[in-house]
Amino acid sequence: MHNSDLLEGPILPRLIRFFVPIAAGTLFQQLYNAVDAFVVGKFVGTTALAAVGGSPAILSNLIIGFFVALTGGAAVVIAQLYGAQEYARVEKAMGVSYLMCLVLGVGIGLGVAALTPRLLLLLKTPADTYAQAVVYERIYFLGAPLLLLFNMGSGILRSLGDSRYPFLCLFVGCGLNIALDILFVAVFGWGVKGVALATVIAQGVSTLLVTGKLMTQKGDIRLKLRQMTPDWPLLKRMLRIGIPSGIQASMYGISNLLLQVGVNTLGTVVVASWAMSGKVDGVYWATTNAFGTALTTFVGQNYGAGKLDRVKEVSRKGFWFLGGLTVSISALLLLFARRVLGVLTDDAAVIETTWFIITMFVPFYFLWVPIEVYPGVLRGVGDVVTPSLILAVGICGVRLLWLYTAFVYTPTLLVLCLCYPLSWLVTDVAAWLYFRRSPVMTRAMRVIDKTYEG
Repeated sequence: MHNSDLLEGPILPRLIRFFVPIAAGTLFQQLYNAVDAFVVGKFVGTTALAAVGGSPAILSNLIIGFFVALTGGAAVVIAQLYGAQEYARVEKAMGVSYLMCLVLGVGIGLGVAALTPRLLLLLKTPADTYAQAVVYERIYFLGAPLLLLFNMGSGILRSLGDSRYPFLCLFVGCGLNIALDILFVAVFGWGVKGVALATVIAQGVSTLLVTGKLMTQKGDIRLKLRQMTPDWPLLKRMLRIGIPSGIQASMYGISNLLLQVGVNTLGTVVVASWAMSGKVDGVYWATTNAFGTALTTFVGQNYGAGKLDRVKEVSRKGFWFLGGLTVSISALLLLFARRVLGVLTDDAAVIETTWFIITMFVPFYFLWVPIEVYPGVLRGVGDVVTPSLILAVGICGVRLLWLYTAFVYTPTLLVLCLCYPLSWLVTDVAAWLYFRRSPVMTRAMRVIDKTYEG
């Protein structure tokens, strides 16, 4: 399968066509996360909702986020190799990446499942949600190998220019997860255990589908068991991109985890509301993450193919496209989010508190556009260390400084919420300044200028 759509033709239409299936897939993931919240909130109660969406969600995002970002370095390398038409190396990189995900997934799954009780205690998980949170988290992490393998398989397909099949796998997985949620929780009465089992089973089916596609697709690029052996030069190249990205993701997770400790001190209603706000405005984060993935893949293929003029152009067009999309989604959230909250829960206190959180975040989402676009382009060309450091300090450092100064002296939900737009603004400035001076982008621009002069 040799798909050159990303290397030829009009840039913005190609980028949008590649982006839409990724966005649709991530939105379906948000849908079944919202269904989890709906089923738990309606059939079990607010305490169970806090148990699933509070500390366990933050802990899961921290640990899984690190390893998904780590393995994402493989997808960038594969996109660059594919753009350079080094197809034999692409096939070998696929095997190496799958082996890496399998080893990492088993290790973190067993390790975190064993440590879950202590980790949740460290997070000051409220006593009334602790027991259910332990059950949910242990089951969830035992499914970690499936989660990493699915993300890796989907990343490989997108690196080869196919964003549609991963969407179809997510569509099937989401539908199955919703059906099993209703069966296990509403019918069997299994509570948070049922939600966790539904997630793991659905993830397993999606993983089988995407892996099967890689092993049987037409052409001369397939996932083969004999290629699942160590290749240290390839692994080193993947980790050189993946480790900074993983550290960046973990810094996000650590800051959110420590902020969750602050949330936990404000009571169960705030914990449930914080989790609920993530379900509602998750549509924006899913969309921007999908765009960042599409942008990095687009840039990676074109950079590998030496088409630096397309790299420069997609940086500009991608910025304005995501900016317009952000304004549109923000407006829709402010118009309809309150109605959605009434569907997800009957608890009036949770509805009012969640709406307050949303009004503190959504109007400032336009500040996220530079944070998604500039580092996304730089990841595609292999420049990840400094951008990751900027994001870690700008996003995480500012939030933690705020948490241990302003929030300590004024421990209110308003003060806690303010650290988000403040951290976005600081990071915007730093990301823009570095993007203009990035060594890799500067060299690329010099090559473009010489080409035009010649």
